[in-house]
Amino acid sequence: MAEVIVYSTGWCCDCRRAKQFLRERKIPFREVNIDESPDAEELVLRANNGRRKVPTLEIDGRFFAASPFDPYKLAEALKIPLNP
Repeated sequence: MAEVIVYSTGWCCDCRRAKQFLRERKIPFREVNIDESPDAEELVLRANNGRRKVPTLEIDGRFFAASPFDPYKLAEALKIPLNP
């Protein structure tokens, strides 16, 4: 599987749920906190038509906003089974 990057914040409950979803399925990911990286925040804004939606995942150059968190949509975006 291609590298998964999770753009998130420390306060976001959807971010925590998405990261837990990935961990439970043993999908490696790199986390980028957009509160600590203005460049990453700008990327999230561009990817989401000016909205600061977190978590936003980057997979193979594609961006997917997982807010609100929906395990079905996330599994589909990652092309993985819903259940581990």
